[in-house]
Amino acid sequence: QVQLVESGGGQVQAGGSLGLSCVVSGGTFSDYAMGWFRQAPGQGREFVAAISGLGGNPYYKDSLKGRFTISRNNAKNTVLLQMNNLKPEDTAVYYCAAGDYRHNSFYTPASENEYEYWGQGTQVTVSS
Repeated sequence: QVQLVESGGGQVQAGGSLGLSCVVSGGTFSDYAMGWFRQAPGQGREFVAAISGLGGNPYYKDSLKGRFTISRNNAKNTVLLQMNNLKPEDTAVYYCAAGDYRHNSFYTPASENEYEYWGQGTQVTVSS
C-alpha cells in the first residue's frame, strides 16, 4: 500500500519562505511521478508543480515559476517543494500526489486524474 505523508506547512509572513516535504512509503519511489497541488478555501484543487520519476522535467504552474522549486531524492523516497517570496494568495492546503509511470520515467503529469495516490495535506498560511 502506497502512503504519502506531507510535512513542513505552517504560517509565514508575506515575502517569507517555507519548504514542504513528502515522504512516500510502499512501491518503488522512482516509478512515481510526483506532484504538488493546493486547495485554497472555497476553491478547487489546482496544480502547483510536478517532477518525473527520474527527477527530470520539473513542471510548474506558470504563475509560480521562479518562486517555487520542486525536487526529489529517490534515495530517501522524498519529494520537496521550496516556496520563496510567499504571498497571501499562496495560502492553501498543499497536497502531495504520486502517479505510477514506470513505463514513462520522464513524464510529469499536471492533472489531478493522472495521480493515483494522495497525501492528507498540509496547511500553508501566508499573512500580509
